[in-house]
Amino acid sequence: MPPSDSVRRAPDRRQRRLLILLALGFVVFGTAAAALFYVLQPETLRIAVGPSGSEDHQVVQAMAEAFEEESRTVRLFPIATAGAAESLALLGAGKTDLAIGRGDLAMPADAQTLAVLRKNYVVIWSQSGRAGKGSKKKAAAKIGEIADLAGHKVGIIGKTDANVAVLRTILEGSGVQPDKVATAQFGTDEIEKLAQDATLDAYLAVGPLDSKITAAAIAATSRSRGAPKFLAVEASEAIALRHPRYEAEEIPGSVFNANPAWPEDKIDTISVNHLILARKELSEAKAAAFYRQLFAVRDTITQRVAGATHITKPDTEKETQPSVHRGAAAVINGTERTFLDKYSDYFWFALLLLSGIGSAAAWLRRYLNRDERDDNTGYRNRILAVVSEVRGAESEQDLLASQREVDAIIGETLKCYDEGAIEQEDMAAFGLVLELFNHAVAERRAALQGGAIEAKAPGPSLASRR
Repeated sequence: MPPSDSVRRAPDRRQRRLLILLALGFVVFGTAAAALFYVLQPETLRIAVGPSGSEDHQVVQAMAEAFEEESRTVRLFPIATAGAAESLALLGAGKTDLAIGRGDLAMPADAQTLAVLRKNYVVIWSQSGRAGKGSKKKAAAKIGEIADLAGHKVGIIGKTDANVAVLRTILEGSGVQPDKVATAQFGTDEIEKLAQDATLDAYLAVGPLDSKITAAAIAATSRSRGAPKFLAVEASEAIALRHPRYEAEEIPGSVFNANPAWPEDKIDTISVNHLILARKELSEAKAAAFYRQLFAVRDTITQRVAGATHITKPDTEKETQPSVHRGAAAVINGTERTFLDKYSDYFWFALLLLSGIGSAAAWLRRYLNRDERDDNTGYRNRILAVVSEVRGAESEQDLLASQREVDAIIGETLKCYDEGAIEQEDMAAFGLVLELFNHAVAERRAALQGGAIEAKAPGPSLASRR
């Protein structure tokens, strides 16, 4: 193939190679951009809570709004349910990532605690035996302690079965057979009905100490049945030991009313936590991110819903049921793995991948430059052929034509070298051939010049021959 044809085709090949490299660059950039976009996308966690409109639902809704406004890593998607039991069922079925549930309800086997939404105190009180002002009801037998509840009827605020279960637990722990105590349940919107029910001898409420429902129930019963007599759960510590989902607590004096003081002094009781739960399989990173963000925006949530003031961290110092999720525990205890600890394996993998990419890129470059390398070999062979032609050149014009051809070859070869299409060792071989060409030109030029001088030298004259 004439070298002039190769010279004309070389720009076309370089243009094709450039387009291929640009295409590969766009693919790499697009892949990196997509990966970065995916990594930086906030994680959306589903959270089941109910019933709709309840204080729990309001807190979670405010939590979701605060996460939307301030979190770059976590988002919440609330799922409204009929109540805590349904929320826990969804968690157990894997249809939600998080759930709000009371600690003494039936839990999925792998449920773990992320945070305490609030602490619910069990408050039990009876009528004092003194009718309220204007009341025409006859005073009932006085109930001064849990043991006196046998043979009487207790009104329970809240229609969840968990409240009935906690009363039975307290009765058993206090030595009272639960079957000897009758119960009646009232909705949280039936406080006046509860207060007017003359068949009730005592009352039970479960909620935070600042619960408006508990305070309203105590006030309502005091108006119709006399001042409340608060019943202490003397066996609270023993109950907590036998039932780890309950804790022994004290209700401070005057917490429900200051004048008169309700209660007059602190009394023992038990509490049960309302929890934010997750399945054990939720990754440590996601759980830790949720925990950090929750307490970062807790003040914002509190400004919108007062109930958010009760959100606290779970206790990692003792055995609890359900246990604390490892992600939340790592943040609380300061044992959360660093960025390098988490992703060191990925870094090593990335280094190996980059090494592989480098090798592949080198192979690809050699593959894309194969035509240039073939041309370089052809150029060397052509120069060797020109060397033979130079040695048989008959004039200076023939030498100049050969030099012009070799000059064109040198120009194209240097372009390929600058673009990286030709390796250093190829240039060394090319230099040897070029040196051979230069020697051949110099020798042939000297020979031609010597012949021209000899041809011009004057021969003997005719006169001298004679």
